Amino acid sequence: MKSFANSTPVRIISVIQNYIVLALLVIIPLLVFVQVILRYVLNLPLMGIEEILLFPAIWLYFLGGSMASQARNHIDCGVLVLYIKKEKSLALFRLVRMVLSVIFGSWATYWAFWFFSYSLGKWKQSDLLYIPMFFGESAIFIGCALMVFFSIIELIDRVNEYRAAASKYE
Repeated sequence: MKSFANSTPVRIISVIQNYIVLALLVIIPLLVFVQVILRYVLNLPLMGIEEILLFPAIWLYFLGGSMASQARNHIDCGVLVLYIKKEKSLALFRLVRMVLSVIFGSWATYWAFWFFSYSLGKWKQSDLLYIPMFFGESAIFIGCALMVFFSIIELIDRVNEYRAAASKYE
């Protein structure tokens, strides 16, 4: 059974996402290091680094959630899985769990899109450097949309898994 998760478009999105996260994982400590050196070694605090840090931090947070969806490392309670012995029942449980994940994720993405549109329309700016807040706030919608995208891919795989398990009992 071939997984849709290995298709070319999914791999391209995953590679782009991984490079962005890698860049963010370099940028954030670098900014903190610069601020520490400027403030505590040179006694020349640079105003605004804390404000700048908010943008890559929120992107890292939401892209990290997306990467967890992609890797299928969801936070869940695995107790029920220990008690389900039949392969078909386990496949059905996983399928229902993913249906609920897609439903709730889509609901969150809907509201994230509303906030995305609101942020784009208002074009608020940060207090000190006047950076448009849209650049940070857009991460909420994009991250949620990617989480739902990867959840839908897992849902397709769970449907195939359930079909395969059900066909064994026919």
